[in-house]
Amino acid sequence: MARFTFKLPDIGEGIAEAEIVTWHVAVGDRVEEDQNLADMMTDKATVEMESPVAGTVVELAGDVGDQVAIGAALVVIEVEGEEAGEAEAVAAPESAAQAETAEQYEAENPGVEVAETAGMTTPARSGSDAAPRAEVPAPATRASAPESEPEPAAPAGADAERHVLASPAVRARANDLGIDLSQVKPAEGDRLRHADLDAYLRYSSGQGYRAPGASRVRADEQVRVIGMRRRIAENMAASKRAIPHFTYVDEIDVTELERVRADLNEHRGGRPKLTLLPFLIVAICRTLPEFPMLNARYDDEAGVVTRSGRVHLGMAAQTDAGLTVPVIRDAQDKNVWQLATEIGRLAEAARAGKLTPQEMGGGTITVTSLGPLGGIATTPVINRPEVAIIGPNKIVERPVFTGRGDEIRRAKLMNLSISCDHRVVDGWDAASYVQALRKQLETPVLLFAD
Repeated sequence: MARFTFKLPDIGEGIAEAEIVTWHVAVGDRVEEDQNLADMMTDKATVEMESPVAGTVVELAGDVGDQVAIGAALVVIEVEGEEAGEAEAVAAPESAAQAETAEQYEAENPGVEVAETAGMTTPARSGSDAAPRAEVPAPATRASAPESEPEPAAPAGADAERHVLASPAVRARANDLGIDLSQVKPAEGDRLRHADLDAYLRYSSGQGYRAPGASRVRADEQVRVIGMRRRIAENMAASKRAIPHFTYVDEIDVTELERVRADLNEHRGGRPKLTLLPFLIVAICRTLPEFPMLNARYDDEAGVVTRSGRVHLGMAAQTDAGLTVPVIRDAQDKNVWQLATEIGRLAEAARAGKLTPQEMGGGTITVTSLGPLGGIATTPVINRPEVAIIGPNKIVERPVFTGRGDEIRRAKLMNLSISCDHRVVDGWDAASYVQALRKQLETPVLLFAD
């Protein structure tokens, strides 16, 4: 028997290390050639590491959440034969394109995972001087409570409750209220009704009744911040630490825009339904040429601002793994229908974890929207190294004066927020840009003019 050392390959993104987000094998497992060993996350994507040989796993590089340097041993596999003992190769993907595809972008691995280490075998490590790894206490879960707070025993009549006659709605309400149905007496016949629950709550001394939510108190959990959630935390901290943010908010009347949107949706045929976002992106693309300092990336280490001639627009998308920012490339060349199609495609790919590195990098300005949860105003954090991010807020209907005496009309109003890097963008520029956006959105015919 001999040992084969699988080293973490250079994935082709100019990175120095990658994070272990999932182990698909453990020490002692038998693996076959091309079997997935681990998922490794870089700054841009998650890449599967496949075994080039068949054998038995004898060593793993670390635990989920650990960083492994490029070229360092990731997995040691015991293989049959003598020649394998001399093979300590660097296994690389078949091509750079294969590595960059990374189609398993945390689809099966949430960005925040509970650190469950109880009962887990600590990976073996080569070398007698390897420092022992401190074990992380197993987190408490919904099914396990601290020893000092044992779970309450089931009510005495729990067995009898199964034989009580009651509709599913009555049972569900009793469960929400914490009522033991075996303690409730029906007023008529053998079947319990909602009125019987009401009477029980009014006249019961409390026996068989617990306060709503009393049994739903969850024990404390220890949660490791790893994978996508750790990347988000690092990027947001770096952005707030390095960039002097300022936010400007203005109110926009989108009454006419909403009318146009409704008309287009009514006659859309087989095309995707239009939201406000495609119209906003068209307005952004039409106004940016007059404000090139906003469509830019700032390399603060080199002291260089690159003003982009094209609009590669980042679109913040919420997924189960956390916030992801896919990029609509060359947004300036697309109309509202093409943008709606691309928005839907990228959002679905983000939720499925199938965004490619090309679809996640190179943005020049970002839009972040919470849709109907947009709130009154937002102060979005800039997606570094970009210098501006725009946040539309929810649309509300309010009475406004028309400007003709005391005449009042119903209007649909929306606050629009923009956060900028004050090292590159001045407050006057940000305010002027929002006014240009406002003109486009309040006169939507301009969005379709040549």
